[in-house]
Amino acid sequence: MADDGVVTLYSGAAITTDAKMNSFSIKVGLAQMLRGGAILEVFTAEQAKTAESAGACCVVVSEPSNGGISRMPDPALIKEIKRSITIPVMAKTRVGHFVEAQILEAVGVDYIDENELLAIADEDNFINKHNIGVPFICGCRDLGEALRRVREGAAMIRTQGDPSGRGGIVETTRSVRKVMGEIRVLTNLDEDEVFAFSKNIGAPYDIVAQTKQIGRLPVVHFAAGGIVTPADAALMLQLGCDGVFVGPEIFNCSDPYKRVRAIVQAVRNYNDPHVLAEMSCGLDEAMLGLNLSENSVEQFGAGGSY
Repeated sequence: MADDGVVTLYSGAAITTDAKMNSFSIKVGLAQMLRGGAILEVFTAEQAKTAESAGACCVVVSEPSNGGISRMPDPALIKEIKRSITIPVMAKTRVGHFVEAQILEAVGVDYIDENELLAIADEDNFINKHNIGVPFICGCRDLGEALRRVREGAAMIRTQGDPSGRGGIVETTRSVRKVMGEIRVLTNLDEDEVFAFSKNIGAPYDIVAQTKQIGRLPVVHFAAGGIVTPADAALMLQLGCDGVFVGPEIFNCSDPYKRVRAIVQAVRNYNDPHVLAEMSCGLDEAMLGLNLSENSVEQFGAGGSY
């Protein structure tokens, strides 16, 4: 590995990277293996088997919310699921809880999601992901937040939308469009304007400059929240994402295998409306809740603009 053993100088002090740790470029490469796929959140080994047989590229091990503090999943559950399937396994940790991350690494997960939707362990600090040998996934709602997480060592960015599991895609679309819109603004700036742009979004200049150069996030970019149909998944890909996270609500329908398979095929064929139409046929459309919040309904009723 070319990056291992590199010596970096900070204020005259030599800091040598630990050869046992995967270099950041290796972690980014591992995350890129998931590009163009669907990642399913599962509660049980049976759900994980269903996700694998339907073509999911990875599963996220989670536990049902009990109304209390949400923490990392039980290591015993992770081990059981790892024995049941052959695709990569991801698990969630609380923001800033580096000991949970150390435990997940010891259990042998392939990826760690530092998930802001769980209870927060540290209000001021995220995990220094360079100290963990497993690739990290972090959430964002705008470009500045995404690039700050990349600086901390995130190998994948998850643009987060509605976490309620009710099938509302509007928040996810808003967040993805915001990130993509800010990247388009950045790519059209003059070089001397990038410094001010970096300051305005609160992101490191070097990563902002890299994003401008390549015209996209420097790591894999997935969307999460409210994605329950093939059309939802294809929408995220056409907006510029590399893949999608699918919540556990997908298993609440009458035929979860068929729905997961349809979403996987939609991700793979997101630009083909004929395939999308075929994948959308015959699905159980009984979804929980509505896509509109009460505030949105009031705004529409009051004659407000969209």
